[in-house]
Amino acid sequence: MVDLSRRIAAEALGTALLVATVVGSGIMANRLTHDTALALLGNTIPTSAILVVLITILGPISGAHFNPAVTLVFALRREVETNSAGAYVLAQVLGGIAGTFLAHAMFELPVLQLSQTVRTGNGQWVAEVVATFGLVLTILAGLRARPDSIPWLVGLYITAAYWFTASTSFANPAVAIARALSNTFAGIRPADLPGFIVAELLGAIVAMALAGWLLASPKSATSIMAQPPGLMRD
Repeated sequence: MVDLSRRIAAEALGTALLVATVVGSGIMANRLTHDTALALLGNTIPTSAILVVLITILGPISGAHFNPAVTLVFALRREVETNSAGAYVLAQVLGGIAGTFLAHAMFELPVLQLSQTVRTGNGQWVAEVVATFGLVLTILAGLRARPDSIPWLVGLYITAAYWFTASTSFANPAVAIARALSNTFAGIRPADLPGFIVAELLGAIVAMALAGWLLASPKSATSIMAQPPGLMRD
């Protein structure tokens, strides 16, 4: 296993580049067009593309979580130690914030900002539950069925979720926190963060619970017949 310091560095770097892409592409799209749908498309494609790249190159180092909701699921499944999970989350949050600052610097905007974009209400919260549920289920089912395809599965899922969810699929508490520090196309008002984060964590836990049942290995006929009579069930 790769040592913890390098895994933390990979999580911080990956989340920073992910957020820099989300925020930076949003700024670029907003500068190039006044068409909101076209700007959203200009935000979607780079985000999905960078996920494929980052998961491919950093996955072998840290698992490429880049997301506290994903790390929580793997910690609850006892696939990541508690101490490592805490370090991952801290690295993700700090990396995400650094990514926001980097995007601002590239586009010569004030580095320190607070978003004024209102994103709240039942529809937004339900959308974040759905977005994160789908993301986590995609990861868990993908690891079971086609582990080598995880980068593409996640990238394609996020492409779809940008457009079918009312929230444009944040699905990531670290990214949400980072985007609260950007008063740009990709921003979210800090006051709206708690609702998003709770919804994201809820979606992740529901996906984990469903996957645990849905993806469970079926018992073979041999193992069933091998059980003592007292354990057999009609």
